[in-house]
Amino acid sequence: MAMHGSPMYRRAEPGQEDEVLAVLDESAAWLVAQGVRQWPGRFERAWIEPAILRGETWLVEVEGEVAATVTLDWADALWEDDGQAGYVHRMAVRRHAAGLGAEVLRWAADVTRAAGRSFLRLDCVASNRRLRAYYESAGFAYRGDVTVGGAPGQRESGGPATLVSRYELPLDPADLPQIPR
Repeated sequence: MAMHGSPMYRRAEPGQEDEVLAVLDESAAWLVAQGVRQWPGRFERAWIEPAILRGETWLVEVEGEVAATVTLDWADALWEDDGQAGYVHRMAVRRHAAGLGAEVLRWAADVTRAAGRSFLRLDCVASNRRLRAYYESAGFAYRGDVTVGGAPGQRESGGPATLVSRYELPLDPADLPQIPR
C-alpha cells in the first residue's frame, strides 16, 4: 500500500453516496481496463442506497482521505440465512491504496467475530480466477457456484445472468484469520 497510517472506518451516511460511488466506480473502471468482468463499468446510486440507509456501508480513510469502501451486512440471499455469518459486499480499494484490501478483510472478520458470528462470507464472479485464488490463499473455503441476475455486482431477479463463486472463512474466536497482505 502506497499510503501510510492506520485506516479509520466510519459508516457511510445518507448524503455520502457520491464518496462511495467514486471508490466503486474507480475500482470498476480499473477492473474493466484489466479485462476482468467482476462489476459493471459504473455503479448506480439505487444499488448502494439501501445498504447505506441500513448502516452497513463503510468508508475507509487513510490519512484523512477515502481509500476504500465495503459493505458488511448480516444476510445474503445466496446463502441460507443461519444467523452465523457476516457478508462482505462491494469491497473496493482506490488504486493509490492498493494492498489495503487485506486490512479491510481483517477488519470485517474482527467485526463479524465481535458480533458473535462464526463465518465471514463473500462471493465473486466465478471467472475471476485471480480473485478466487486470493480468497483461497486468505483461508476462505470455496462453497460452490450460484447464478445471480442483473449486472455483476447488482442482484436482481431479471437481467443478464452471472455465475458467482461463494467463499467462507471460519472465525474461531481463538484464531485470528491470517489474511495475506
